Amino acid sequence: MLSVRPPHTTFSRPLIWPRQCRVSVAAALRCVSAVATASAPETAAPPGSVSFPILVNGCTGNMGLSVAEAAALRGLHLVPVSFSSREKVDRTIQVGQTNIQIYGPSAREDVLSSVIDEFPDVIVVDYTAPDSVNSNADLYCKLGLPFVMGTTGGNKQLLYKSVQESKNYALISPQMGKQVVAFVAAMKIMAEQFPGAFSGYHLEVLESHQAGKRDTSGTAKDVIACFEKLGVSYDMDRMVKIRDPEQQLEMVGVPEEHIDGHAFHLYHLTSPDDSVSFEFQHNVCGRSIYTEGTIDAAIFLHRKVQSKDSKRIYDMDDVLREGYMH
Repeated sequence: MLSVRPPHTTFSRPLIWPRQCRVSVAAALRCVSAVATASAPETAAPPGSVSFPILVNGCTGNMGLSVAEAAALRGLHLVPVSFSSREKVDRTIQVGQTNIQIYGPSAREDVLSSVIDEFPDVIVVDYTAPDSVNSNADLYCKLGLPFVMGTTGGNKQLLYKSVQESKNYALISPQMGKQVVAFVAAMKIMAEQFPGAFSGYHLEVLESHQAGKRDTSGTAKDVIACFEKLGVSYDMDRMVKIRDPEQQLEMVGVPEEHIDGHAFHLYHLTSPDDSVSFEFQHNVCGRSIYTEGTIDAAIFLHRKVQSKDSKRIYDMDDVLREGYMH
């Protein structure tokens, strides 16, 4: 096990990261859906289970594909379309018994309109790219498509404004891992009930994610905001963000098989005289924690839409509070 002392940090002792962790679209839709249904083995739904159409936008990415696979395993009806950021696309992705046709961005509105006609109670799950968040959300709101936004980035203020003005249903969360959400919720409670408890303490933050993650961790931002309410002053430019696989292996201790999919966070607090230190750490290997949370979120949102709930915008805290957990 190797100690970590990243550049530009002033920890009172080395930090240790554990290595153990864990264009007749409508016709095409009907055809593909019928084939998938006919070829799927007949299995009895588990007691109390729910099934509804779910469209995963972003199946060409690792996270989107993982969510689609989890949706199929949970007995949801995968809508056989998704979208790519590239215009010229001639590709299908097989998930379980469903062949998902990938369309370019210019076909989004026509394809989604046909999806609504064929699957009126569909829920969209978005795992695309940060620069697509707002344009995708605007389209979902224009068409009245309830959506789960798992993609981080974009302009959050405009995102919420789009949903509010359209009176659409949406669940928006930068973090879908249920246990991590519970941890952040606990941090928020502590910050609200004990403001200034860590006044004068020095905070250092390290986070390590796969190289493909371009934005800063939304979870880290939320936790830092809690520490600031607790009296800690922190400059976001000091955050150590590790994206280099070699450093992740040698310094952080990420298992090699999870280099392409992990989230390691460490928050280290030191008292002004260096006599007291606190560490908060959560390490995630793989994507299962996020995929399961995303499916729980989609089921939660589906039930809210079906009940015509007066509230229209939710987050994962709402899912946790109401017990919609797999």
